[in-house]
Amino acid sequence: MNMPPAPITLPLGVEQIAAMLPHRYPFLLLDRVLAFEHGTRVTALKNLTFNEPFFQGHFPGHPVMPGVLIIEAMAQAAGMLVKLSAQHNVDVPSIFYLVKVDKARFNRTVVPGDQLRLEVEHKRRMRNMSQFWGRALVDDVVVAEAEMLCAEVAAG
Repeated sequence: MNMPPAPITLPLGVEQIAAMLPHRYPFLLLDRVLAFEHGTRVTALKNLTFNEPFFQGHFPGHPVMPGVLIIEAMAQAAGMLVKLSAQHNVDVPSIFYLVKVDKARFNRTVVPGDQLRLEVEHKRRMRNMSQFWGRALVDDVVVAEAEMLCAEVAAG
């Protein structure tokens, strides 16, 4: 008998996120999950400070968050959506890999002091893969967006 998922108390903090995702410093790129709709969408935050390791070399004197890390943050938000929705076999340890990015657009640079709001929507599932649409916003302005395909593979 399938039981409905346990209710989720939001917001989720970084400790709860780290318990669900395999990422660790410096590649855990989510600080908080603000909103969640089972199987459909998630909203997460990444607070950016000058102390982020990537700002030291990208670019000295003009720190900018690399676009690939913005995409990675959206993919991690997609991972949270999957984990919170339990759309995977919880009896078999697995990892979700980002396997394809399409329609990526970067509209503005992301700099220290920005708060990146990540909004990800699940579009469809095909066998062991899921397609997502994500966008990143700073102050309600879309700074990046992309379509992402993630594959679930057995861990180990």
